[in-house]
Amino acid sequence: MGRFIWADLRRIWPGALVMVALVALAVALGTGVTLQERALRLGSARAASAFDLVIGAPGSETQLALSTVFLQAAALPLMPGEVLAELEADPRVAWAAPVGFGDYYGDIPLVGTTTRLVEEIVPAFAGGRMFVNQGEAVIGARVPLQIGARITPSHGAVSHGGAAHQDVAYDVVGRLQPTGTAWDRAILVPIRSVWAVHGMADGQEHEHGAQPGQDDSDHARDVDASAPLDERWHGAETPGLPAVLVKPASIADAYKLRQEYRARPDTLAVFPAEVLTGLYGLMGDARQVLAAVAIGAQALVAAALVMVTVIHVGQRRRQVAALRAFGAPRGAIFVLVWSQMLVLLAAGILLGHAAGWLAAVQLSRLVAARQGFALPVEWAAGDAGAFALLLGVGAVLAALPAWIAYRQPAVASLRG
Repeated sequence: MGRFIWADLRRIWPGALVMVALVALAVALGTGVTLQERALRLGSARAASAFDLVIGAPGSETQLALSTVFLQAAALPLMPGEVLAELEADPRVAWAAPVGFGDYYGDIPLVGTTTRLVEEIVPAFAGGRMFVNQGEAVIGARVPLQIGARITPSHGAVSHGGAAHQDVAYDVVGRLQPTGTAWDRAILVPIRSVWAVHGMADGQEHEHGAQPGQDDSDHARDVDASAPLDERWHGAETPGLPAVLVKPASIADAYKLRQEYRARPDTLAVFPAEVLTGLYGLMGDARQVLAAVAIGAQALVAAALVMVTVIHVGQRRRQVAALRAFGAPRGAIFVLVWSQMLVLLAAGILLGHAAGWLAAVQLSRLVAARQGFALPVEWAAGDAGAFALLLGVGAVLAALPAWIAYRQPAVASLRG
């Protein structure tokens, strides 16, 4: 029986390939949507796991989380600089580190921060060392620069018309190990050098994250590249900050700090993971729409395949009748037609899952190259159930043309 099935499939191979391709495309659409949505959830959750609590100025919670965790460009308002000194002196805080944004090297963001933050979020250095002077920088694992390079930053991304800072340069002294976060595509520099570049070293106000291309030369000052780091904060003398990343001493302290700094009129505190949960709700709605489209496409393909196979069985009625005339029982005819259809459907389902996985992997690579954080494409236990369900539906659909062949009268078909 098996040899006969394969021999018959080889005889009708053009039509068989078309059927397999149709099934594969329909299945790939649904599989790719499912895997990509899961990759976005896993990748963003892992990227946010390094940041327990973010404190910034009142405004959009979503933008505050996206700017600090995923380094999305935005003009964040500034909160009072003394908040940083208060956090460092708070026994409920294990550590607190300021971050400053707005400058770029090409389209690569520069992040002003402290050595403590670098040590906490990055496992180790892939080469070089930590910055120790204000004119030094360390680069993320995905930054296409070499240790020893000298870079001149611009205010805003170059692709959006960013204006270069005159007489300001950083020497790259270290490369960090991969973290799987957007910080792998960032250049980290001492935050005091960022303040100095924007004329904020003395604590005066300066709009952070001004629009790309906006000239801030009236406020800019030269950076003393050889000046040693000073990571002590002096209350009101500290310039305004867009955000402070906080590691609470305990879970209970995290909620207390969040409540306290949300109640203040000049600060906002968010859990990045909590903000992402709200975004996942929007992603889930979009996934449901795409899943409905995929199911609709699969239903249309199934209907077309059933119609094609019914016509195909009708065209092969003489062959079926001849088999019956040579003594083939009805059950054998049913198994023959059903097996051929099931083989084609199973091949399409397998190829569809493979194509959907490859499409999700490729899209994840493109997103990772652009956004910096990894999007892991992974199978889940529930995928096996979905695969089995598709095979079950295919087996049921294959039974329809097999039943038609089973019911076909032999003598009438030979006469016709």
